[in-house]
Amino acid sequence: MISRKEILETNQMIEKENLDVRTITMGISLLDCIDSDLTKLCANIHRKIVNLAGNLVATGDEIGREYGIPVVNKRISVTPIAIVGAAACKTEDDFVVIAEELDRTAKEVGVNFLGGYSAVVAKGMTTADKLLMRSIPKALAKTERVCSSVNVGSTRTGIDMDAVRIMGEVIRRTAENTKDADSIGCAKLVVFCNAPDDNPFMAGAFHGVTEADAVINVGVSGPGVVKKALESVRGESFEILCETIKKTAFKITRVGQLVAKRASEMLGVPFGIVDLSLAPTPAVGDSVAEILQEIGLEYPGAPGTTAALALLNDQVKKGGVMASSYVGGLSGAFIPVSEDQGMIDAVNAGCLTLEKLEAMTCVCSVGLDMIAIPGDTSASTISGIIADEMAIGMVNQKTTAVRLIPVIGKGVGEQAEFGGLLGYAPIMPVNRFDCSAFVSREGRIPAPIHSFKN
Repeated sequence: MISRKEILETNQMIEKENLDVRTITMGISLLDCIDSDLTKLCANIHRKIVNLAGNLVATGDEIGREYGIPVVNKRISVTPIAIVGAAACKTEDDFVVIAEELDRTAKEVGVNFLGGYSAVVAKGMTTADKLLMRSIPKALAKTERVCSSVNVGSTRTGIDMDAVRIMGEVIRRTAENTKDADSIGCAKLVVFCNAPDDNPFMAGAFHGVTEADAVINVGVSGPGVVKKALESVRGESFEILCETIKKTAFKITRVGQLVAKRASEMLGVPFGIVDLSLAPTPAVGDSVAEILQEIGLEYPGAPGTTAALALLNDQVKKGGVMASSYVGGLSGAFIPVSEDQGMIDAVNAGCLTLEKLEAMTCVCSVGLDMIAIPGDTSASTISGIIADEMAIGMVNQKTTAVRLIPVIGKGVGEQAEFGGLLGYAPIMPVNRFDCSAFVSREGRIPAPIHSFKN
């Protein structure tokens, strides 16, 4: 039984501490839509998404009213389009046709983003993979709601450096194609190592081939709730600090489990996972950075930051995993710059650098996220940064990602404006020394020795 005290606590979290269900994401397999005729393929995709997700937005809104819990975003993820379009697409423009169909369908059903314009190339690339990857700049410039991701490495297979080199070029071209809007296309593009098949968060969501025909995945978030809880134990021991985070994460995740099960019942689609990530927004009081400050740091980036983030991430997972039958996705603490006002403040104060953010990604849930860099940053430098981040994920057997935004026409000291949940970001300096001879080598970086476990 849920006590009156627990109900009142949850109400407090929702009303005053920014607790919300960040997203209900319906994962949809498009494998049965495959056709060698591009027109038929697009018709099949449209029909299946509308049939399954036509009531997704209305259902999310109804659940929000029923339980009094804000359901902020309703989204869709689909099978990686490099697989779905392989039989029909012979050119980059053929893949762009699919992207435009996905965008039209997303608008028709009313979701704010659709993820899965993706390729999984950790060990090598097919012809279709290469075509899709090179089509990304045009696809993201021509669409509003389509998100793209490419998985270029894994602990089991190593890092495909040919794909890393291509993605440095793709990010540059995506930035140039959307330069009139501060290169916002790059905000919808993620490069992964060890990408999960069930991530509900954009821009990296796709519906893996190991998944069911359709599932409901929920991402729940409450950085403000955690910060408020920690205010009550200010100055206490690490034991009390950790227990407080665990208990709070449990309560947050129970909200996500409740919403996920209800959405599953109403839509007739199986429940997949709850992603219990602490995902910040630009709103004041909804910041992972502020949690780190409450733990005892003047700003994120100060000495002790990586240890504090490791503590936070681990306790969130320990508390949340007991609250749901199925925890998945990324699950932990996100450290995007543009989407977290506290991180922006730390950059502006000169405390948080790109190198420190890279160190923090060793212990957080994702990676270098929503970071604006000078528009004249070379493709090879971007590839080098991607390779560094992929290596962290590969060696540490964790998901890491890169979402860099080279803002064309702007440099260090200026600011990029993205709007909405994407926020704004100060342009951060990048190491200017050359790595082109490294990233131009062909082939793969081998998997680490501990990957061999058969």
